[in-house]
Amino acid sequence: MNKVFLIGRLTRDPELRYTGNNTPVASFSLAVNRNFSNQQGEREADFINIVVWRKQAENVKNYLSQGSQVAIDGRIQTRSYDGQDGQKRYVTEVVADNVEFLGSKNSSNNSNNNPTSSNNTEPTPYDFGDAPESKGTDIDSNPFADFGASIEISDDELPF
Repeated sequence: MNKVFLIGRLTRDPELRYTGNNTPVASFSLAVNRNFSNQQGEREADFINIVVWRKQAENVKNYLSQGSQVAIDGRIQTRSYDGQDGQKRYVTEVVADNVEFLGSKNSSNNSNNNPTSSNNTEPTPYDFGDAPESKGTDIDSNPFADFGASIEISDDELPF
């Protein structure tokens, strides 16, 4: 099984290209924090090359930029090519099946310590502007408010 799940931030703006038969393909690098600190107590990150195809490639180019946070699921792919010097080169990258937009670079407290980043007024991919709100879209509202009395569940009633 070849399955990869990553959450990280883009280290650069996505690059969009088109193949010979006009298929969109985007590439970018993702910084993914490690779960542990090094000997100096610092958290390190891995920088992973990501490739996205077709409509998702165009969406990535249009809505993401350096610092945006995403979740990726896909597969690892290794390919090779001959360099200009005649040497065989190997490339390992993640081919993304799905890209979830988690937040912009402004939604992070550690946005590279850039004081101007909080002044950016560009909308995130989820900002629908003046779209009318419908019932049930407010995250803070209780979706079960109209269902009557509460239900009590106790572990004492379980048969096992």
